[in-house]
Amino acid sequence: MKNTKRLLALLLLAALCLSLAACGSSKPAESAAPAAEAPAESAEPAAEAAEPEAEEPAAEEAVADPELPVRVMTLNGTTGFGIAGLIADAAEGNAALNYDFSVETDASNITAALVSGDVDIAALPTNAAAALYNKTGGKVQVLALNTRGVLYVVSDGSEEISSLQDLDGKTVYAPAQNPTFIFRTLCDAAGVNVTIDNTYAQPADLNTAAASGEVALAVLPEPMVTIARAQNAALIPVLDVTAEWDKVFTPGSLVQGCVVVRTAFAAEHPAETKAFLEEYGKSVALLEEDPAAAAQAIEACGIFAKAAVAEKAIPRCNLCFITGADMQAALSAFLETMAASAPESIGGAVPAEDFYCILP
Repeated sequence: MKNTKRLLALLLLAALCLSLAACGSSKPAESAAPAAEAPAESAEPAAEAAEPEAEEPAAEEAVADPELPVRVMTLNGTTGFGIAGLIADAAEGNAALNYDFSVETDASNITAALVSGDVDIAALPTNAAAALYNKTGGKVQVLALNTRGVLYVVSDGSEEISSLQDLDGKTVYAPAQNPTFIFRTLCDAAGVNVTIDNTYAQPADLNTAAASGEVALAVLPEPMVTIARAQNAALIPVLDVTAEWDKVFTPGSLVQGCVVVRTAFAAEHPAETKAFLEEYGKSVALLEEDPAAAAQAIEACGIFAKAAVAEKAIPRCNLCFITGADMQAALSAFLETMAASAPESIGGAVPAEDFYCILP
């Protein structure tokens, strides 16, 4: 019995050993999932950093042609004072353009030349410029304002005048056309009942009459006021029409002189138009910087007869150089005022927006 039990125990031990041997000889199982492979390279190469777009080359600014003839006319007197320095520079060969200058005593000669195309740029009264625009259907444009109000009421001292209202019920002599239109508009707006006498239609004739004592009250432009006072010390400028205008209308809107350009010339020659305007601005500046030199140029080019008188008158001439939006604002206000009171003075209507040549 003992032998039998021993035999069974040995058999069980042997079976156990065989089982363990079989387990030890077995190979480890491979992972069901294959090892992760390295990331595949993109089928397309990575986009390179975008290069900045090349900037468009700036358009070259047109250069003025120094050989192109530029014909310029100016009216004598205050309207032409500002261009005298440029005329002197051109005579000495120091101007940027090939100018052909001429000085006229009659504005109608200038307007006729603009209509015919015989002149490119001109200095004119503002009302004449507006009338020409209306007459020609826009064949001229204004480039710059060169003169604000130049009118003064002078008295021989026989009457006490210290305000516009002191003229109520009195007779005041004035040159015909624009001085009368302006003075009438001012008096009407201020409620002053004045009789305006045009017996002396030309400023020079009225100047002579005032200097000789033939009239007691007169509206005269500079430099006529300076001339008359030199001949008659009793004459006194009692009212500045520009200052009186500013009390009633938009301040700064009494503008009497300007420079115009033929619309076709400005369109065809913008570089030359711009070059002229730059040189003209410097010429006007000379009036303030060196009035003595400016006065000499004024006499030399025939804009006014005597440099000494011109120099003395310059501070009272309200000369200016106004362009762009400021020019348009001042001139449009003046023309709207005149259209309401004396439409015939500006050709019947306020010019349209294209009357103003505003350069970049």
